Amino acid sequence: MLTSRFATLHKLGCTALLSLSVLASSAYAADPVKVKFSLDWRFEGPSAPFLMAKAKGYFAQEGLDVQIDSGNGSAGAVTRVATGAYDMAFADFNALIEQESQHPGTGIKGVYMLYNATPAAVFLLKSTGVKTPADLKGKTIAAPVFDAARKAWPAFAKKVGLSKDAVTWQSADPTVTANLLVRKNVDAISGFYFTNLLNLEARGAKADDLTIFPYAQYGVDLYGNTIIASKEMLEKHPDTIKAFLRAFNKAVQETLADPVSAAKFVKEQDSLIDLPLETRRLQLAFDQLVVTPETKKNGLGSVDTQRLSNSISDVVAAFELKETPKTDALFTSALLPAQADRTVR
Repeated sequence: MLTSRFATLHKLGCTALLSLSVLASSAYAADPVKVKFSLDWRFEGPSAPFLMAKAKGYFAQEGLDVQIDSGNGSAGAVTRVATGAYDMAFADFNALIEQESQHPGTGIKGVYMLYNATPAAVFLLKSTGVKTPADLKGKTIAAPVFDAARKAWPAFAKKVGLSKDAVTWQSADPTVTANLLVRKNVDAISGFYFTNLLNLEARGAKADDLTIFPYAQYGVDLYGNTIIASKEMLEKHPDTIKAFLRAFNKAVQETLADPVSAAKFVKEQDSLIDLPLETRRLQLAFDQLVVTPETKKNGLGSVDTQRLSNSISDVVAAFELKETPKTDALFTSALLPAQADRTVR
């Protein structure tokens, strides 16, 4: 009888000690690693996989606490990382080339190339009579000074046989360029394909009313937007970057499989957005820029080294930069998820 009681007490004691042990281990469990992340622009359709990865807990499952903020342009996103205000960002790779050329040694690199092609394009109303890129000679194009298509214009002009000075640029805020074109205050506007097309449609222009010259279709073989990471993150916290990319890549795969559901995470972030509009923007971006022959061959997020080198040279020439950065100073594939996980499904 006494033996039974002692056995029971011993069992209860062990259980209590085990409970204390669990509590102690929970108390000393590592806190989530905080990561400050900047988008390149507002919360729109293409930001869906970032917001999904946070909302569905994919970042949390990797031990990360990710803060996602809207941006004001790719140049601004690169600057945010360069100054140390943010750990990582989503930015136009060509803005990174410009940054590294002008300020060598910042150590910022692309780590996941989401947009495998540049979304830069020029838009006109068919009523202008412009039918080919050569007809742009003498026209006025409105765009912000930091617009990727405006900055890459010399590369496009060279491909289509125009002088880089063949057009006149009118600086305008990105929120009004579509209005300028619809009202015929300018001949053309430039910008990201999926942004301007839907902005113009929202202002009453129909697709059949537009003439569009996507740079990529005219031989401008530049990469588009990439996830970038700071020098400190790359040198001191590579495992954090790997964890971020695993979570993000999972969300990209789900976005490709069901963009309609993915776009709802943007609506959750900003209740004022037009969900059907942003769903279409997301589909346009992913169909044209994410799923390409190259990504089908090499997997999501990676680059072709020779193509990358060529594109860097093209950007240096187009932007009239003095220094040509090396490819390994601008992008690394070493932190990407396994290729099997990045296979386009």
